[in-house]
Amino acid sequence: MRKISITLLIMLSIYATNAQDLPWSQRMTATVLKLWPDTATSAKWAYEQGVFMKGVEGVWLQTGDKKYIDYIKKYLDNLIAEDGTIKGYKEQDYNIDNILLGRQVLMLYQKFGEAKYLKALQTLRHQLQNQPRTNEGGFWHKKRYPFQMWLDGLYMGEPFYAEYAVAFKEEKNFDDIAKQFIYMEKHARDAKTGLLYHGWDESRKERWSNPVTGLSKNFWGRAEGWYVMALVDVLDNMPSNHPDRKTLLAILNRTITGVVNYQDKQSGLWYQVLDKANEKGNYLESSASCMFVYALAKGVRKGYLPKKYLPVAERAYKGIINKFIEVDADGQVNLNGTVSVAGLGGTPYRDGSYQYYLSEKVVQNDAKGVGAFIQASVEVEKMAAKK
Repeated sequence: MRKISITLLIMLSIYATNAQDLPWSQRMTATVLKLWPDTATSAKWAYEQGVFMKGVEGVWLQTGDKKYIDYIKKYLDNLIAEDGTIKGYKEQDYNIDNILLGRQVLMLYQKFGEAKYLKALQTLRHQLQNQPRTNEGGFWHKKRYPFQMWLDGLYMGEPFYAEYAVAFKEEKNFDDIAKQFIYMEKHARDAKTGLLYHGWDESRKERWSNPVTGLSKNFWGRAEGWYVMALVDVLDNMPSNHPDRKTLLAILNRTITGVVNYQDKQSGLWYQVLDKANEKGNYLESSASCMFVYALAKGVRKGYLPKKYLPVAERAYKGIINKFIEVDADGQVNLNGTVSVAGLGGTPYRDGSYQYYLSEKVVQNDAKGVGAFIQASVEVEKMAAKK
């Protein structure tokens, strides 16, 4: 009989520490269904919903339980009219955040074949086709943020772009998809730390941008998390013979090396500002930690990353459970320690300083954090099952 590692036994015991003996992915998804019901009044077209919906989809695929796909369908049916128009969506904003939820629309179209889903998908694809770009071809984050690329935008746009390319046989678009990651790393990577700065302003006009490099000032944890999640999801669909596939694998491995170097040794987690663990006011942040676990666990499982990163993911996941997961008296699972938002520019102005990243509220059950936790949990549960 093959020996089972002590780490695995600990992880399996973590999964079974509830009265119903359900894994954490399902327990947190129960919280999602309670907090954001599939009603017309609560349904919202926003990237936050795209994050937790991807988690719910993962639990559906893992369990086969119809209630999860029913939830996704009913929720999105409240937003997509029969003619394919999307409630609350404006293409002319050219906001790349608004693309993310298209991944679930594509999944619904592939499963149910309804014409309204196809029309909505074509609208989102049309946005990408006309999204403003930097001079070399990188997507602007939003029309109102001209000449700016943010790490966040890679997760918002590229996984949908890749899934659409496969579904509708537009594989030539993988040239464009790969370039988005290549441009971002080219401009934002710091050679000393191996980390990527949150944003880059080609025009150098923003107050937050370095007048020489155009870069923002800090390495924000969740931004780095968006980037590595996007990489592992895009690689799922990128053709094996595409000339840039090896380039993206190299980018993923370089970025993960930088991320792992800043993992907190005691907790296994990551800080809000990744490289300033000892600076006053910095704190361990849950959404970034969940995103890194997802990218690490999935990257190892799919062969995108070496197996040496498996213990890193395991230790981080245990850290998340120990520090951030709380169970109410009624059994509801809650995720603490998520920064509500962080951005650059805008009104009131966000200057990208260290003090700015610490000024945003830290909240419980933020949709982005909860969604990232579910996705990470699904991957860790797959990892444990494989062992």
